[in-house]
Amino acid sequence: MRMVLFAKRNIKEILRDLVNLFFRLGFPLVLLVLLSIINSAIPPEAKNTMFQIQNLAPGLAMFGSVFMALFAGMLLSKDRASSFLMRLFTSPMTAADFILGYTLPMIVMTIVQAAITLLAAGAFGLEISINIFFAIMMAAVTSLFFVGTGLLFGSLLNEKAVSGVCGALLTNIAGWLSGVFIPVDLIGGFFKTITHILPFYHSTAAIRISLSGNFSQILPHLVVVIGYTIVIFMLAIIAFNRKMNSPVR
Repeated sequence: MRMVLFAKRNIKEILRDLVNLFFRLGFPLVLLVLLSIINSAIPPEAKNTMFQIQNLAPGLAMFGSVFMALFAGMLLSKDRASSFLMRLFTSPMTAADFILGYTLPMIVMTIVQAAITLLAAGAFGLEISINIFFAIMMAAVTSLFFVGTGLLFGSLLNEKAVSGVCGALLTNIAGWLSGVFIPVDLIGGFFKTITHILPFYHSTAAIRISLSGNFSQILPHLVVVIGYTIVIFMLAIIAFNRKMNSPVR
């Protein structure tokens, strides 16, 4: 119950900044329009699968969830800098309660963002079917890695540092290593090896497979993403717990 009440408070905090909220929810739509226009301008003889809507839509659904790291990290770092979180440290809430209280609103936002992105992709040729529901749920699952990353850095760094790490740095890494902007198979080599080790490519692949309905192929990608997610949440809880017990927070 304490965790749920804390999550409701965090949702209210997020909704206060409507401009920021609108930008972060709508940014994947801007990319969807721009990249679809680029794809339509490529001559037929030069076309490849780079920006085809079947690959672009799930990629942008994943990319949109990267911003949840920034949301989560900024919210946590702001609370750490205020007396609000200091007062809550005297409550019976555990570090896990706090982390889950920050996580739940981000999952809700991811579901809304993925739904908007995938449904809007229907205007650019994406087939609207029941598989979109499964892709949205998969986007929520894969977003947990980014939420955990934001909470880890939010527990360790101040607001300005979190903005740099979870903003510019993480979005660029996720964008290039997930295959959203450049197909991984097109480059190959060491770059492809790195993308298969890290969770970004596997997050995109899991959403894409869910959208296509080929669920028998999803397990290898999901195992990698869940493995990274478990590790990052364990680190976030440990880091937050140390801040709770530290005389200097």
